[in-house]
Amino acid sequence: MKARTRAAATLLAPFFLLFTAVMVVPIGYAGWLSLFTEKQSGLGFGGTETVFSGLDNYTAALGDRAFREGFGVLLGYCLLYIPLLLTGALGLALLLDSALARARRLFQLALFLPHAVPGIIAALIWVYLYTPQLSPVVQAMEAGGTGFDFFSPEGSLPSVVNIALWEWLGYNVVIFYAALQAIDRSVLEAATVDGAGAWRTALAIKLPLIRPSLVMVALFTVIGSLQLFTEPLILNKGTGSAVTSTWTPNMYAYTAAFDRNDYGLAAATAVLLALTAALLSFAVTRLTGARRKEQAA
Repeated sequence: MKARTRAAATLLAPFFLLFTAVMVVPIGYAGWLSLFTEKQSGLGFGGTETVFSGLDNYTAALGDRAFREGFGVLLGYCLLYIPLLLTGALGLALLLDSALARARRLFQLALFLPHAVPGIIAALIWVYLYTPQLSPVVQAMEAGGTGFDFFSPEGSLPSVVNIALWEWLGYNVVIFYAALQAIDRSVLEAATVDGAGAWRTALAIKLPLIRPSLVMVALFTVIGSLQLFTEPLILNKGTGSAVTSTWTPNMYAYTAAFDRNDYGLAAATAVLLALTAALLSFAVTRLTGARRKEQAA
């Protein structure tokens, strides 16, 4: 028993060391940094000094309207992005898994290629396609009488959602398709023999069998949505977009740290965002776990 315990500890040690180095230590340091602030002495000629401020940075962040509005933007983003991503990726994966699909590997590669493009490059590509003076897409839309301002206050959120979908849809299609391929083909054949059509087989047989993959993708998508940063940051730089420098909580923290040199406020913002992600992850896992128990009963 002791030998088995030592073997398990040896195999798990690299993971826990890496997890501590890249997750626990940075979050702990951010929590410590959030308790301090820098203040100038006298008339500002004596330099700055770091003083303990307790929870002042947290109250300052929560009391800032721009920070609270950033969470409102994230809520709207999640309500648009997550359902579109899950349903789109699942629908395409089911289509690839169906008997009607041809050239599956070609379509898998075509769908996955956008994910191989770095986020900054993808955002720059779409900024070009959103700019009226440059984009052939916008010019074609205007010629057809369906012009749309992708940089307007109403169009900024759909623009960011579209970029994120282009980046991540194919990646999740591959995950769902791999889960569908792992289903025992005899189960599907039995459903066909019993008279189940394609829709009934997909909804009543395939979806329940790939539920763990659905939960995993939903969980990772929620966490990734809270980290929204790259796409709106590119839209904010010189495009005339309605996206501001504090449009999301991550952008708020970035602005506080590198534009205002207020590292305590930035650290407090990061801790609050990490706590939000942890709570949402816990809620998703508990909700899916409760549903699994109800179905088992």
